[in-house]
Amino acid sequence: MTEPGNKFRFIPYRRRDIVEMCLQDNGPAVDADDFRQLGYMLEQIFHFEFHQVVEALKNAYVDLDPDSDTRNPGIDERDGSRPFVQLLDGLLEKANYERVTQADLNQALTESSLFKIRLHVDFDDFSEVSLFARGQSIRQEALPAWFGLRSKSIEFINYDRVVVYIRIRDDYEHSKQDFASCRAGATLLKLFRNVPRADLEMLFPNTRVRMRLLDKLLIGIPALVSGGVVLTTKLGASLVLLGSLVGYWLGVSSQPAELNQAGIMVLLAGVFALGAYLWKQFNNFKNRKLRFMQALTQNLYFKNLDNNAGVFHRLANDAEEEESKEAILAYYFLLTAEESLGKAELDKAIENWFETRWNCAIDFEIDDALDKLLTLGLVTEDDGRLGAIPVTEGIRLLDQRWDNYFVAGAS
Repeated sequence: MTEPGNKFRFIPYRRRDIVEMCLQDNGPAVDADDFRQLGYMLEQIFHFEFHQVVEALKNAYVDLDPDSDTRNPGIDERDGSRPFVQLLDGLLEKANYERVTQADLNQALTESSLFKIRLHVDFDDFSEVSLFARGQSIRQEALPAWFGLRSKSIEFINYDRVVVYIRIRDDYEHSKQDFASCRAGATLLKLFRNVPRADLEMLFPNTRVRMRLLDKLLIGIPALVSGGVVLTTKLGASLVLLGSLVGYWLGVSSQPAELNQAGIMVLLAGVFALGAYLWKQFNNFKNRKLRFMQALTQNLYFKNLDNNAGVFHRLANDAEEEESKEAILAYYFLLTAEESLGKAELDKAIENWFETRWNCAIDFEIDDALDKLLTLGLVTEDDGRLGAIPVTEGIRLLDQRWDNYFVAGAS
């Protein structure tokens, strides 16, 4: 369920499904086979053009890539390439990701984790932080309560996809407790799926698990009770003997305390009991924290989709899909319209079609779709009114454009 009052640009259907969804309406001006062929050619056009985007990203990322296994020959390359972060932002925009604002992040930091753990992130460790999300919705999940005796249903905001780009400060000082990725100047690029907004902190490399007040009470109260038992049963005789010795040495008592073999054994037994008690409490604290860390690690294992260079390769594929879907939809609605449409009319028609026909609320990227179609020559514009050329003519134009790609490259 989409969050009330919000519409997002992402179209939650595959390109092939969009073609078939359009053909179900079966407009009189559309031949199904020709329309499928035009959709396929559009996809190939966008794939070729996005290949250049991927190459630019690879070149900009080469000095940042922590997984690189190639050598640098030391040859100076041509200047003028855009910084990696700018290229990544552009790709995410085309893939219809939305930037997670500072207000959204602050809200996430104040919300309770769904995993009943307390997380802390030190943002001073980073020089750059960018989060992008796609597919925001409201979900419900049943969580155990009252020590597992019952469950309660909670409602939370979920992100279907989250991209995280982080750069560690150049003057960052690595400690033994840090992950290997937390080193000065390092960059991290990761893609996750199904991330509750309340748990965005778990996506950062320096996340620390901390005890909640409830967890401290669950450890502290039994520790105090068992400590009292140990004090009155196992340490009683040792404390009496130790008190007599200290009192005699300080001159408080004139009665000398006899420290024989039996007394030494009593003292050693008391020391051993105290040490065993302290060690048990330390292990209780450590084991509970390890269980929290294990829950966090297992959760991230199943949510992680890609890392570093693999992220922008996957994003490029998503961007191709989005560009194709937007172009196909705008072209189809203009093709089947009884008269030419204005930009606002076309935008509203597509959004209403999704909402009434497919029960899906989206914010259609009309400007992006029309820019592509006008560039490709599939749509004409006359005094603000838009119309589509016939499908067979569109196929001819796309075929000609494909041929000219390589002619231009050869020259």
